[in-house]
Amino acid sequence: MKTSDPEKQFIPSYLFVFAVTAVVVPYLSILIRSLGYTPARVGMLLGVFELAGIAGPFLFGFFVDRTGRYRASLVVSCCFPVLAVFPLITWIHPAISAVFLAMLAVSVRSSLSMLDAITTIKIGKSGNYGRIRVWGSIGFILASLCLQWTPFNKPNTAASISLWIVIFSVISIAPILLLPRAMLKPDIPKDALPDNMAEEAETSVAKTIPLISVYALGGFGIIFLSRIAMSVVYTYFPLYVTEVLQWDMLGLLFALATASEVPVIFISSKLIRRFGPIPMMAVSAVGVCLRLLIWAFLPYKSFIVFSQLLHSLCYGIFHPAAVYFIAGIFPAKNRGTGMSMYMAIGIGLPSLIGNMVGGVIVEAAGYQTLFVLYAALACAAALLGGITRGFTRIAT
Repeated sequence: MKTSDPEKQFIPSYLFVFAVTAVVVPYLSILIRSLGYTPARVGMLLGVFELAGIAGPFLFGFFVDRTGRYRASLVVSCCFPVLAVFPLITWIHPAISAVFLAMLAVSVRSSLSMLDAITTIKIGKSGNYGRIRVWGSIGFILASLCLQWTPFNKPNTAASISLWIVIFSVISIAPILLLPRAMLKPDIPKDALPDNMAEEAETSVAKTIPLISVYALGGFGIIFLSRIAMSVVYTYFPLYVTEVLQWDMLGLLFALATASEVPVIFISSKLIRRFGPIPMMAVSAVGVCLRLLIWAFLPYKSFIVFSQLLHSLCYGIFHPAAVYFIAGIFPAKNRGTGMSMYMAIGIGLPSLIGNMVGGVIVEAAGYQTLFVLYAALACAAALLGGITRGFTRIAT
């Protein structure tokens, strides 16, 4: 089978699975806020969401690495929102909200990590992950525009947001069920590993970059700091736009941000192979820093629109570079576990810290202080990228 065949067959899954995130990412904090919780409590509940987002992918990743049942696991993870969102908005109590937010987190994070894991395995080294992942961005854009301009069920209440989550979750199951059975078997092609590992793949013994090394620890450090800084993009920026700027354009702003990442993701493989994942993640951190400083010191609509274009660096470069980084550390036979670790260290844990601390900062000192402090973390991530690159060159 040609490399292009699996690439094309994964496109519908990315298109629809990422449509779910177009509801969850911009609107989840608004949903929780509309239930009557304070900004600090919103941060705490989103911290629970992120904590569950750490555990869920690890459990699913451990299961699929040993059973190979990607289809069943993906379908189950896509079904969880149907069971979670309506109890979430019906029984309003912090403990109950925490339980159902955890279910929602397990769904969203596990489906994304498993889809990335099986995709990177099947397309191999010669495949172009960015060319597939760009369809996730397109799905996000289309769903965001739908939410912005829908003539009915506007996503401005907890009930309407919940209904959209259920609708897109149910739709996302269809392309997974239609994937050929062979596409969801985690057989490891030789080109899933670097050239000097091809022969060892047959015996499932592949040398990889050690987890305890300057390169690996530096890379995880960049991911960790960058994602803490980026947590405000998905949690407190929506509240800032709706509560402070009083601007009913959230769906369009997120669609614009995601549209800016599409061309960058499409060419990301060439950039990462040319410069390496560590330098590209450092460039992304610079973009995050600049974006947050614009929000802090230039809170005008024209500058806010411009800042959304920086998402091309903040995520369009960051995520593909992080995926390539993980693929260089974990062999294909453990890719499910590797992507789960990325979800934990690269998304879950830093977002947990960023959300919980961010809520306290907003209540104590306001949004401007939050943006400045998190911009400093992004700057630290960029500096760590330069240090890691320097030490890696010396070592080699």
